[in-house]
Order: sequence, then C-alpha cells, then structure tokens
Amino acid sequence: MAKKGKKTKQDNGHIIANNRKALHEYFVDKRYEAGIVLTGTEIKSIRKGNINIKEGYARIEDGECILFGVHISPYEQGNQFNSPPLRNRKLLLHRQEIRKIMGSLTQKGYTLIPLKVYITKSGIAKVELGLCRGKKIYDKRESIAKKDAKRNIQRELKKNNRGVKS
Repeated sequence: MAKKGKKTKQDNGHIIANNRKALHEYFVDKRYEAGIVLTGTEIKSIRKGNINIKEGYARIEDGECILFGVHISPYEQGNQFNSPPLRNRKLLLHRQEIRKIMGSLTQKGYTLIPLKVYITKSGIAKVELGLCRGKKIYDKRESIAKKDAKRNIQRELKKNNRGVKS
C-alpha cells in the first residue's frame, strides 16, 4: 500500500508530491485544480509516490492544457505497458478556466506551474496548478528573512510559555 501523506483541505486526499521550489522561485497569484489523464501503470506508480514535479510546467496548446516535464517513474510490475517517464500529459480543466488562464498567460511574466499532486478520497489523481510570477533575487531574500523572523518569534513565544527565561 502507498504511504499516506498529509491531508488536503479540499477533500481529505493524500498529498503525493509538493513543489516547494516553485513557492521559493515564484509568487503564486491564483490556484487551479485539474485532473490528469494517466495510464494504468502511471497511476499505480503515483500511488507509490514515484513522481517528481520540480521541473514541471503547463501550457495551453490548441485549447487544451498540457503538463510538461513531470517525471513519473516506471511501475516495477508494469513491464511492456509502462509509458515513457517524461511524456506530456493532458490536464482536465473546464473551458472557462482554460480561457482565464490563456488570458493571464498572455500577460508578461506569468507561468503555469504544478504546485502539488495528490490523490482524492475517491482515488483520483489531481494536480494543483499555480498561476505564477517570477520572483527577483531581492524578493527571495525578503521572503527568507520573513520566514526566519516568524520562526524566531515562534521560538521565543514557545520558550516564554514554558517559563524559561533567557
């Protein structure tokens, strides 16, 4: 059986892969949930956690949303039925969502990045896409400084709650 990950807020599904690099490199303006068109051995491999979305991105081509650069390792018991690990996969979105995304992608600096892949309660693999703008170096430094400050504040609060004084 596959490892059980963290639960999502939407439908108590299990997160299989998180793209923390994307959150460091980009500002996420809008999030979309999409289904993925997969083969049988690919979904089995995803349930085992053999997916890498770090280098992935999505584009709109011919009115369809397609996921590029996502690596799904071949399933061990799949033999001849395994598909190529880096093939392009179609994403399932409503037409209105695709139109909104197309309008946003035409603006300068926007990219469609997969943020996480999870399995819903009913066993369906979904991907959370983020409409992202790239961060500059000073933005990255600023976000790291904010995280450090927040961590220090939490540490001090925890220390004060215990009754230990420095």
